[in-house]
Amino acid sequence: MTTLELIFWILLFIIFYTYIGYGIVLFVMVKIKRLFKKNYEDFKDDKELPEVTLLIPAYNEKDFVKQKIENSLSLNYPKDKLKIAWVTDGSNDGTNKLIEQYEGVGVYHKDERKGKINAMNRVMPFVDTPIVVFSDANTNLGEDSIMHIVNCFKDPKVGCVSGEKRIISKEADAAAGAGEGLYWRYESTLKKWDAELYSAVGAAGELFAIRTELYNEVEPDTLLDDFIISLRVAKKGYTIQYNPEAYAIETASADVGEELKRKIRISAGGIQSVIRMRSLMNIFKYGVLSFQYISHRVLRWTLTPLCLILLIPVSTALAVNEGIFDFGFYATLFWLQVLFYIAAGLGWILENKSLKVKVLFVPYYFFIMNLSVVLGFFRFINNNQSVNWERAKRAV
Repeated sequence: MTTLELIFWILLFIIFYTYIGYGIVLFVMVKIKRLFKKNYEDFKDDKELPEVTLLIPAYNEKDFVKQKIENSLSLNYPKDKLKIAWVTDGSNDGTNKLIEQYEGVGVYHKDERKGKINAMNRVMPFVDTPIVVFSDANTNLGEDSIMHIVNCFKDPKVGCVSGEKRIISKEADAAAGAGEGLYWRYESTLKKWDAELYSAVGAAGELFAIRTELYNEVEPDTLLDDFIISLRVAKKGYTIQYNPEAYAIETASADVGEELKRKIRISAGGIQSVIRMRSLMNIFKYGVLSFQYISHRVLRWTLTPLCLILLIPVSTALAVNEGIFDFGFYATLFWLQVLFYIAAGLGWILENKSLKVKVLFVPYYFFIMNLSVVLGFFRFINNNQSVNWERAKRAV
């Protein structure tokens, strides 16, 4: 085997393992774990249920206030044990004034805008319930979501619970909706298996909860607050559980441009998080959690997108050497790459077109997802990413 062939197989293995192989390994490990699983009973009556604070950070969300508050008030959890609070730092569109009109809903407001994590740091000392649930203003929660989350805390080893993010899918979804929806269904499966094996690797900001006592003030320049908060809970020896029956619903990004904007921010935050949480890669100290963290997060945010880029010239050289039109092994893999990127290009051309075959948009979304990591890396090293809210426009 030549050096070039060895490089090719290393690149291919990393890519395969990151997006498919880890899922296979995880599935097998979970199957084994199920033979020894211990179940915890749910809370049997309202008297056992703990008090919960539903905390909603918001910036200029007046269009969602009515919908979110009505949804929050309709949740199936004892009303005397559910506190609803908003923190609206910097909002200048009347968001805080609208919230104040609702009885029983608290609002913490400051005129100065310093970003979401600063707002959360400011309000958390006022949370006096044993569990705090974080949720975005532009999402609706399933009516039993709080109950499902709280039941997970019956296990004393659980320090954080992540709900499921669900994307509203329409018959004629554009590339963003189709790709994002399929991606999140796959991600949800991996998260469920991660949690079942040991711990989920991070929580979704749309809906997650922690034991209030485990919250520590987060650095004010943090981009992925949900990820950092949840992983630091796990570093303390607790687990992050994932309950898909607790879910937050939102529409897909309005288009791939908006989705790219959102993912670049996430990618910049992901790279920041990998650096900030680098101690978690010590597999001798954190064991299974390190294995999950590296496999599910670190590779996606660092090495694998680079491998995808390097695979193009390496496979091209091998295909040419083999005979690019002879369709040997390397030539075939080269042409499969070409077809994949052509499909991604077609996705760009067909963006926002009413097509029923949504799978056509998957290569495009995959390409955008990895492009965002590259762009997010340069944004991070150039220190060009603000901590202030940059909510992407959602489809209507």
